[in-house]
Parts: sequence; structure tokens; C-alpha cells
Amino acid sequence: MRAHSPHPTPYPDANAMLRALLLNVRSILGDRFLGMYLSGSLAMGDFDESSDIDVLVVTTDALPNEMFAALWVMHERFSADDSKWGAELEVSYIPWYAVRRYDPARDLHPHIARGERLRREEHRQEWDIQRHIIRERGIVVEGPEPRILIDPVGPDDLRRAVLAALREWWPRPLRDPVELHPRGYRSYFVLTGCRMLYTLRYGTVGSKPVAARWAALIAWALAARRDPRSGELDNLTEALDFIRYVIERSRQFELPTDVTQGSSTG
Repeated sequence: MRAHSPHPTPYPDANAMLRALLLNVRSILGDRFLGMYLSGSLAMGDFDESSDIDVLVVTTDALPNEMFAALWVMHERFSADDSKWGAELEVSYIPWYAVRRYDPARDLHPHIARGERLRREEHRQEWDIQRHIIRERGIVVEGPEPRILIDPVGPDDLRRAVLAALREWWPRPLRDPVELHPRGYRSYFVLTGCRMLYTLRYGTVGSKPVAARWAALIAWALAARRDPRSGELDNLTEALDFIRYVIERSRQFELPTDVTQGSSTG
């Protein structure tokens, strides 16, 4: 077991929230707690005050209902906290044997997303992107090194994860553009689209700023990320056009299905 610096973010109140999360999770899980890791923008080096906090908690086994209920109460309390970061936590609770590699038979785990409540949710093939980030760049809050827990995620595994995400949820705003009315969500789609194309081309994961250095809409998206709550519908048409472009562009990267689902190809 090892612990990293108690100051993983530039924001003292975010660091305090992470310390409180660790203490509460360890208290609730007891000997089922194995490790806690930071992913997302914190691991990729582009965390700012508009970011959420992506956390993986690895457990020794699936959590019984009473532990799930205690975690639910804890997250409700954090979401109502005076610190804004309590509502910005995105946490997954996954047993060690399921975090090792993608297995469709073992992909239902407790998860809380920004602005939502804790629930049991499928961690589908696209979660291989998070596995890769945590294994290669994740910040250890407490626990064994992530390379001990997670198998390598190869370039084609990452491409399959991106293509799965594109099939599953990327076309949704084309069916119902109201999803893109919040300015911050339009920014998210544009920047995430850049990251997807970057992964498809290079077989690795780039941060939002690295992947976004490809074009005026993208410059707008970076600015909108810093001011995500505006109600104006600026660049809505352009954002929809960009979603169509990403879908069309991704088709040239289609790969044969990996029937083993869990093997690393690179």
C-alpha cells in the first residue's frame, strides 16, 4: 500500500473533499477497501475549476446492499456540502477482479456521476479508456500500484472503446439537440470528440487541450469550458455539425470485434 501527496489538486477545498471521501469510504467499506485512485483530468494534467473529480475505488469483492446504502447516504451528504466539489465527484466502486480487464459479465458496479445519485451502472467497453488512464497515469490516493491491478490496454483496445462510445451515446444530441442547450455540454461534446479522433488516430489518450489543438469552434469550446453555464445557444448548429463529422470520420477506423473481450491487443 502507498499514499501520494495530500495535495493532488491546486485547490485546497478539492483536496479537503478528497481526504473526506477517503476517510468515509474506508470507514464504510472496512476490509473490503483495497485502493483509491484519481483519473480523468487530474491524471491527464488538465484539471481546472471547471473539472469534475474522477475517482476509482477498488474493492476486494462486490458490495452488499447495506454498504451501497451507506455510500448512497455519504454521497448525498457530500452533494449538499458547502464545498462545490462534493457535487463534482464522479466515483466508481469496482472489485479488483472486474477492474483488471473488461468483462461484459462483470460490468455492473456502483457509480455516481456529476449532478446525479449513486446507482449501480454498467461500465461498458468504453470504460477501457479509464482503465488505461488509471494504469498509466492514475494518481494513487491509497492502495497498490494500479499496474498491479489493471492489465495493459493496447492501442486497438482503446480504439474499440472509442468506437463503442460513439455507437452507444454519441448520436444522442442528433436525435434531441436539447441535450446541447447548456453551453458547457456543447463544449464537452466538441472537446471529447477531439479526444476520440486523437485516440482513433494515435491509439493513445490525449488531454482535452492536446486533442483540441486541431481548429474556431474548438477555440470556442475551450473558452466555453471556462464558462459552462451560459444559457445562450451560440454555436449550437456548429456543435451538431461537429458531432456528425466525428461519427463520419470514425467509420474509417472500424475494427473487427475482439471475441475475447478481455485480451489486450497491444
